[in-house]
Amino acid sequence: MLQKPSVIIVSGPTCVGKTEVAIALTERLGGEIISADAMQVYRYMDIGTAKPNKEQMARVPHHLIDVLDPDEPFSAASFRTMAGSIIADLHEKGKAVFVVGGTGLYIKALTQGLFEIPGQDSAIRERLKAEANTSGLEAIYGRLKRADPEGAAKIHPKDTYRVIRALEIFELTGKPISEHHMTHEFSDKPYRVLKIGLFMDRQILYHRINERVEQMLSQGFLDEVKGLLERGYGPGLKSMQSIGYRHVLAFLLENVDWDETVRLFKRDTRRYAKRQFTWFRADPEIQWRQPEEVDFMGKEIDAFLTRAL
Repeated sequence: MLQKPSVIIVSGPTCVGKTEVAIALTERLGGEIISADAMQVYRYMDIGTAKPNKEQMARVPHHLIDVLDPDEPFSAASFRTMAGSIIADLHEKGKAVFVVGGTGLYIKALTQGLFEIPGQDSAIRERLKAEANTSGLEAIYGRLKRADPEGAAKIHPKDTYRVIRALEIFELTGKPISEHHMTHEFSDKPYRVLKIGLFMDRQILYHRINERVEQMLSQGFLDEVKGLLERGYGPGLKSMQSIGYRHVLAFLLENVDWDETVRLFKRDTRRYAKRQFTWFRADPEIQWRQPEEVDFMGKEIDAFLTRAL
């Protein structure tokens, strides 16, 4: 039986230091990095996506950076296909493969496959929405807990979309969403995976985020957004609605005060980091390390790759 390709994942919230840690680890092994960042795939969006700089890119080969224009669609399925092709090529060449980034859905799609979502039923969905408005979200979340305690435990009680979707799937298929997930998770794991998650004290992370926003602005982020508009990339594009870009667009096009723009940019980036950490924390396979533990992580990776031989 052919050995599955080995993949090292380096994930965690924005601004935690993934890029430098991953480059240091990859350099040791002569490996290559695949970016698992939903925004770094886009050309002309450099400062606001915190892409690796030229010196970093020169140290280690990077993939899936600057491969699309901002108006081209990209999804978890796109990432899985493109990253899978690169992994196969690197595996054949005997290169260590690092997948680095904070887009948890992309990493999950790559390592576990894509969950085939049952079809939608607008009538069921509208009825559930109406019920949520009438009886309250707490009432329909309670129904979900009774129908699927395991699935409900993974959904925030105030996440209206996911609560309703879980109930819709249950009504459509007669099976709870947790059962669909369980069937899927055992069916499609194409790689041997070592998952490393980076973390640090939350207040230190938030301070780093605030500093990064200031740094982005001093590096010319405002001009970067203006340049995108001049190239014809409008504010309605999905890529232009990402954190930072939508904030600067509001300043440019909606007369939002600059100080308020910066405040919201920082606030929403901190909130995004919190959501990322919540997502990754739900994965029991992740081994959590602080960014300064590079030597220890290197030993873990060596042991992981040795077991594959």
